[in-house]
Amino acid sequence: MRQAMIFAAGLGTRLRPLTDTMPKALVSIGGQPLLWHVLTKLKAAGFERIVINVHHFAQQIIDYLAANANFGLDIHISDETEKLLDTGGGIKKASPLFAPDSPILIHNVDILSNVDLATLYQQATDNAATLLVSQRDTSRYLMFSSQMQLTGWINIKTGETKGPVTSLPSPPSPHTTQQYAFSGIHVFSPRLFPLMESWQEKFSIIDFYLKACETESVRGIVKDDLRLLDVGKLDSLDKAEKFINNK
Repeated sequence: MRQAMIFAAGLGTRLRPLTDTMPKALVSIGGQPLLWHVLTKLKAAGFERIVINVHHFAQQIIDYLAANANFGLDIHISDETEKLLDTGGGIKKASPLFAPDSPILIHNVDILSNVDLATLYQQATDNAATLLVSQRDTSRYLMFSSQMQLTGWINIKTGETKGPVTSLPSPPSPHTTQQYAFSGIHVFSPRLFPLMESWQEKFSIIDFYLKACETESVRGIVKDDLRLLDVGKLDSLDKAEKFINNK
């Protein structure tokens, strides 16, 4: 059984005033909510069980799913209305809702892309975690070995680093340090859940991966032709409409 989690609990502050009255997941693109776009893509890729975390205007998301008969999927809600738990804490809280024997594809609700989710899921089978990455300009990069094992994180503007890597070339070079931008799409193996037990209630999944990669296979997959749009700001809505129309 293929299973996935959609991060839909965020406040969507950069999309105000739209998110003053609705969750980001229900902001419309091309006549359908962002959540519709992600759910229908997951369903087309053969995913059956979907966990969605909720916080901001949570009931609106629950009502939307009910009005659409859960899209014919086995959908479970992970309720974070009392407290936002960040990406790692959100996965940890949702752990009882997943089957223990299948990887979990994690997808942000505000991401549109040309990623073949079924292929990514198949490629991730043997890893503890698989992160979809690409070569694009950003200020924060994930660092990988020549075998694409995660080794660290760097903010090239501030010089801050995290993870097992203790020193990096200055200035960093993509050719010597294997640095890639994270897409926000990744596959998580349930075998990592025991490693989360000692972590606090709220934490970042990237911080968790940067610790887990010391002992587990946390690998990157590079998609050279990646087309991805983060629908996080008001000025991205027009771009999102064009993205949907040009697919």
